[in-house]
Amino acid sequence: MSTVGILKLSGKAIEDFTSNPAWIDAVAKLKNQYEGFIIVHGAGNQISEWSSALGLTSQFYNGQRVTDEKVMNVVAAVQAGMINGKLVSYLCSSGFNAAGLTGIDNNLFIADYAEKELGFVGLPKAQPNIKWLHQLFSSDVIPVFSSLCRDAEGNLMNVNADVFTNALASALKAETVFFISDVDGVKLEGETQSHIKEQQIRKGIEEKQITGGMIPKLESCVSLLQSGVAKVWIGNNIFPMLAADASPYGGGTWIIKNSELRVKN
Repeated sequence: MSTVGILKLSGKAIEDFTSNPAWIDAVAKLKNQYEGFIIVHGAGNQISEWSSALGLTSQFYNGQRVTDEKVMNVVAAVQAGMINGKLVSYLCSSGFNAAGLTGIDNNLFIADYAEKELGFVGLPKAQPNIKWLHQLFSSDVIPVFSSLCRDAEGNLMNVNADVFTNALASALKAETVFFISDVDGVKLEGETQSHIKEQQIRKGIEEKQITGGMIPKLESCVSLLQSGVAKVWIGNNIFPMLAADASPYGGGTWIIKNSELRVKN
């Protein structure tokens, strides 16, 4: 089995990714660290903007977008079409081999419905055949995934990009997952931690140092470690961590199983 690294871009990070030349160097460095390297992207803000332009109201339930058939069409067009195409085009024009994919392609995932109130919002389940992704890795291709999926009947399904990333990383037993977020990292005692372990996360939640949207985000990271992923990184600036003279931890926060961490640069 090849080592796999996954970079998950938030919707807010996409514009910077396609306009900041530093990302090209970052992708090259990350790609060289793993036998297989994948990019997954979200599209939250852009979907809301396009929905509004089309006269559709964005509604949320328990923090997730309510997705009826009309909104589902916007999700597919914006996320799997426009944004995925822009990212793949940018990577290819920058010298990489990249392929735009969704969770539908080659029967990678079939999604179960999350909650009735959410409509076409799914929880992806990996299908047995994922070897074709390793064939892409061996051909030096970067798969770029939007989190669009389908249900068992073929209906399009809106899947949260973080949830999709976790399912993909678990299925591939990825070595590392990098979450580009809108936070500096994980804060405890008012300071951003260079690295943090599961028990510290549990304690931080109990003591209400970790609150709000960081709770499900970090619980998701813990579930990745429990599924076989070796380490997870979260932060809003990956460049210091990848610098040649960076410390073993660099910027952001590493979520790890053990106290010892070795990061390749």
